[in-house]
Amino acid sequence: MITGELGESIRYTEHGDPHGEPVVLLAGFKAPAGSWRFQVSALAAAGFRVFAVDLPGHGGTALPVGTDMGVRGRDLHTFLTTAVTGRAHLVGGSMGGNTLWSYAEQFGTDRVGRIVIADQTPKMLNTPDWPHGFYGFTEENADTYFDDGIPGTGHGVPLRRRGIAAVRLLAAMRGTDPALTGPEKELLRDHAGRDWRSVIAGADVPALFVAGAQSEFWPGGHAAAAAALNPRASAAVVERAGHGVNMERPRAFNHGLVEYLKRGPAAG
Repeated sequence: MITGELGESIRYTEHGDPHGEPVVLLAGFKAPAGSWRFQVSALAAAGFRVFAVDLPGHGGTALPVGTDMGVRGRDLHTFLTTAVTGRAHLVGGSMGGNTLWSYAEQFGTDRVGRIVIADQTPKMLNTPDWPHGFYGFTEENADTYFDDGIPGTGHGVPLRRRGIAAVRLLAAMRGTDPALTGPEKELLRDHAGRDWRSVIAGADVPALFVAGAQSEFWPGGHAAAAAALNPRASAAVVERAGHGVNMERPRAFNHGLVEYLKRGPAAG
C-alpha cells in the first residue's frame, strides 16, 4: 500500500498493480476512504490500480467553509490530474456518486473510463416527475428538511436486525463523528437540492447504478430510473442491502463491480 497527500486535505492510499487500469473510489457524506476496505482487495486482486481517496471533510480532515458540490467536483479534478495517469474508472458511494456527476459536468469525461454509482439517487427532491428521491423530502419542506442533519425515514431494516451486515458497516465507519459542523450542514443542503439527471443523460461513458434493495434513504427503483436516462447506462439491485451496499453485502457488490469494470473503457 502507498499513501499520499495532495496539499493539506486530499489524502489517498494506492493499492494493486501500478500498471493496471486505475480505479478511483470516493466515499459518501463524511465517510472515510476506509469504507471501501471490502472493495480494495477485490479490485487489486483483479489487476486494477486502486485509489481510495479522502477528499476534504473525509478521513479526519475538516470540511472547509463554502464547500458545495461544485467544489467537490473540482477537488476530484485536482486529484485526477495530479495523481492519476490516463483514464480512470470512477466509483462513488452516496454523495461520492453525485460528486462524480459534478466532476463530469465541469470537466467532461475525457479522463473517465466507466462510472459506478452505489446507492445514490441523482435527484433527492421528490417531484411529480421524479418519485425516487429521499423519503419524505418534498417541495413543501425543501427549505428545512435537512436543517438538523440526515433525518430518520422509518424505511429499511433497523441496524440491530442486520446481523453481519451491521458489523461490517460499523467497522467500515469506525471513528466517524455523527455530529455535523456548519460547513457540513451547508454541503448537505446543497447536495439535497441538486438535480444531476441532465448530466447523466449527456454522459458519453458507460455508467452503472447500483441500489440497495432495503435502502433507508430512497426506493431501490432509483437505479433503474437513472439508468433509463442514458442508453450507455445500466442498473443493478443488491438484495438484503441497505444504503451502505458496498459495506453490507461486499461479496455481491464486488462480483458485479469487478465484472463491470473488466469490460474496459469502451461502451457496452
